[in-house]
Amino acid sequence: MTVDPLIALRPWEAPEVTSWGRLPMNAVDRRSGALPLDGDWRFQLLSAPDAPVGGSWSSAYVPGVWTTQDTGDLPQYTNVRMPFPEYPPHAPAANPTGVYEREVDVPAGWAGRRIVLQVGAAESVLLVHVDGRPVGVSKDSHLAAEFDLTGVVRAGERAVVRLTVVKWSDASHIEDQDQWWHGGVTRSVLLYATEALHLADVTVRAGRYGDLRVDCRVRDAGGALPEGWYVSGELDGRLLTQDTGFDRANAEDDRVSDFLGEARLTATVPDVRTWNAETPELYDLTVRLHRADGTVTDTSRHRVGFRDVEVVGRDLLVNGERIFVRGVNRHDFHPLTGRTVSDQDIRADLVLLKRFGFNAIRTSHYPNDPTVYDLADELGLYVVDEANIESHDHAHEIADDPRHLNAFVDRVSRMALRDKNHPSVIIWSLGNESDYGANHDAAAGWLRRHDPTRPVQYEGAAKLDWAATDDASDLACPMYASLEECVEHALSGRQTRPLIWCEYSHAMGNSNGTLADHWAAIESTPGLQGGFIWEFWDHGILQRVSDGRPVGRGGAGLYDNGVAAPGHRWAYGGDFGETIHDGAFIADGVVFPDRTPKPVMYEHRELAAPVRIECFRHEGIVLGNHQHFRGLDWLSGEWELSLADGGLLTAPAELPDLCPGETAAVPLPFALPEDGGEAWLTLRVTTARDEPWAPRGTVVCLPQVRLRAAAPARPPLPVPRGRVEVDTDGLLVHPLLTSAPALSLWRAPTDNDELGGMAPRWRDWGLDALVRKVTDVRRLADGRVTVHAEYAAEAGVVRHAQVLTPVEGGIHVEESAELPDALTDVARVGSVFETIAGLDLMEWYGQGPWESYPDRAFGAPVGHHSVPVDALFTPYLRPQESGGRHGVRHFTLSAPDATGLSVVLDEPRQVGVTRYRAADLTAVAHHDELVPRAGCVVHIDAAHRGLGTASCGPDTSASHLVAPGVHRWSWTLRAL
Repeated sequence: MTVDPLIALRPWEAPEVTSWGRLPMNAVDRRSGALPLDGDWRFQLLSAPDAPVGGSWSSAYVPGVWTTQDTGDLPQYTNVRMPFPEYPPHAPAANPTGVYEREVDVPAGWAGRRIVLQVGAAESVLLVHVDGRPVGVSKDSHLAAEFDLTGVVRAGERAVVRLTVVKWSDASHIEDQDQWWHGGVTRSVLLYATEALHLADVTVRAGRYGDLRVDCRVRDAGGALPEGWYVSGELDGRLLTQDTGFDRANAEDDRVSDFLGEARLTATVPDVRTWNAETPELYDLTVRLHRADGTVTDTSRHRVGFRDVEVVGRDLLVNGERIFVRGVNRHDFHPLTGRTVSDQDIRADLVLLKRFGFNAIRTSHYPNDPTVYDLADELGLYVVDEANIESHDHAHEIADDPRHLNAFVDRVSRMALRDKNHPSVIIWSLGNESDYGANHDAAAGWLRRHDPTRPVQYEGAAKLDWAATDDASDLACPMYASLEECVEHALSGRQTRPLIWCEYSHAMGNSNGTLADHWAAIESTPGLQGGFIWEFWDHGILQRVSDGRPVGRGGAGLYDNGVAAPGHRWAYGGDFGETIHDGAFIADGVVFPDRTPKPVMYEHRELAAPVRIECFRHEGIVLGNHQHFRGLDWLSGEWELSLADGGLLTAPAELPDLCPGETAAVPLPFALPEDGGEAWLTLRVTTARDEPWAPRGTVVCLPQVRLRAAAPARPPLPVPRGRVEVDTDGLLVHPLLTSAPALSLWRAPTDNDELGGMAPRWRDWGLDALVRKVTDVRRLADGRVTVHAEYAAEAGVVRHAQVLTPVEGGIHVEESAELPDALTDVARVGSVFETIAGLDLMEWYGQGPWESYPDRAFGAPVGHHSVPVDALFTPYLRPQESGGRHGVRHFTLSAPDATGLSVVLDEPRQVGVTRYRAADLTAVAHHDELVPRAGCVVHIDAAHRGLGTASCGPDTSASHLVAPGVHRWSWTLRAL
């Protein structure tokens, strides 16, 4: 019996085997003229890599993960823990192994040419056979593998290609990222051909002063290089100069042999248009390899951006300018296809990021799909390119283990060799959460020698000492370090390198509190330059509730506006029956699984506003340009003046001609009306023309300033001989209410509340089940009713008082709550009541229209807003507190016939209106389990705790905690 040499290698448990038969990585463009092999392949799922292939085949789509294609092997989510108990480098015996097979008709026109198979990515070990013959092995689930098939296939004939993908391996221990575990061929497969004499690699270096250098490496598959070959190039039609050409006649140069040639092309571009994230100018470069007779034997095309990146002291500079990094961490993800994303999906991702003010992505935690870099070049996004290295569960053992040395260097070097020509890539990253050891130093050494034009970062090295100068990181790139300690470091005098958070502001559920505080500090503190929010996506996989299976590729249209269709839900850890998982921690993005923006996106958009209102003076408005490289000519503006009484004035805005960093005063566009109450001026900024990422008229930002404060609120006058109806327990009886106003100290815990430890403490105090005890009810001669009650909590007694006063058309409610000193931090203090059915529209004056909370309200402008009640609720993947609006002055809830109720508040308050009680949200794990109530559940809060990001990172700031003591608030309820 013949033993398969690839199986005999047992590469799934051999860390010293990073590849076998795989070609070197390169940056030559091979897409033109290639034969795509995507589509349905014959498929079998084996129990182990050495299990025999049976006679029964199903089908699986390539590219795709088999874990979403009804194969029986389902996705599994873990954060730190490995999904199996074996220690490195071992893999479990039960090891799902996918066998993909199809026939390929090799074009007859490829006779005499070099033929190469490219597999875009496979998770986690790839074994390649053609016509039963072993071809090669590759590891690294997120980079392409190429294999030379020239001696294996014949042009004009049919060949059988088999790709065997082993799910678990020694490589899994260094791919232990916070994401779903899948298996499959996750990126496109193609076959291409070149002449024997071909470009082996192309390296482009283009600086901000217009200097261009193109280094070409040339090989001949037949052996020695032929005489007289040469390389030519042109940039936007301009011919480049060949400085040096090497062939056998120049073999005295020790860089050259009979089998490898090198050539350098150079040019200096006058009046060069430089590349940056605001103005991503690109030039078209074509490189051609010629035979001695001048005929072209190979061609590679590239898009070139002229730019410099350097670290100077405490500053990261792009083209000599200190930039702010407004970044997000991004995975390759799709709710139907898992790890596999289309070019259209990627463009939609990056366009959305640009529209909401992001200028950078970190490819967490592996090299992303190649299209990401092409589009980042085109659209203008800075990229931290991260190697596929994370050994979270066994980090300390692996960082210094020489058995994994080759894998570390291989993964880092192949990433750089693939992506080095992209101007968008401004920083190399050695990986994530893998401790720090000699393997990192080796990889950093290779990078710094190969590409001195970019800095290197690695959080695991820099976290040992942010001020160090002798480790593997050129930047301090902390992970969830508090704002206070980062500012302290920047002001300490010890800082030696830029500080840019690699992860901060964890976006799990209703989160991202204090983002405005972070950016106020970043923009005012030298040495701080920004960071990357964790993360872009909620990684919910669309699941059929009936059978618990992923919907797969056919599920388009089964979700909308962040919500799965009836009978479906967004699955997270544990929903596929796995016993080892980390629950909803996978749902931690700034967008829902269908790419619907969460409310935090609007917060970020305003914090990143390119044009801002600096201040209001009596003579006018001061505007500022907060970009790094661009003027304001690409923007249009419109003024909006919103008055508390409902008045709205608009006028065109002529934006001044400002260079980056400049300010200018412009006249006030309106004569401020003498009446109308509180007045807010908003500058609606939109794109003035079509941009690659936004059509003309797309909102860019909505900076706002208050022109006039509200007059002090006066309580309405009581109605003589008016009457307030209360029941025997002192609870208000009103025809529009089905549940009387009661004290609320509890909210359906957010993910931050649960994982940060606040919610367990609140439950221990009994705040989720307060029992009301009436101590006194009095009806006064003027028609008022006073009600005193006590609520017994584990930490002491809460005293609540209400004064109910009849007023014209309604009731005025004055309330106070006295919290004992032991209740040091509660979720809220306020009133909760429920309305009759049919009140389906909320209109309000305050911040909006999207959800906002006390520590996440910068991006919600004050104005008059109108939203259907059902749309106020935000469907975070795990149901929790949501739907709140901050700074509400007054609101109405109305039926289609305009009947309903209105509420006027004593001062701007946090208000929540949804169809769900806090207990409804707390009782379920998914939205398909929720049953909306017919009426509205209304919260009016005297104080509401900030959101923070304590699920992973700092809690909210002290100023946004709800303290003990006496809280007072009042409001007036009237029928419409």
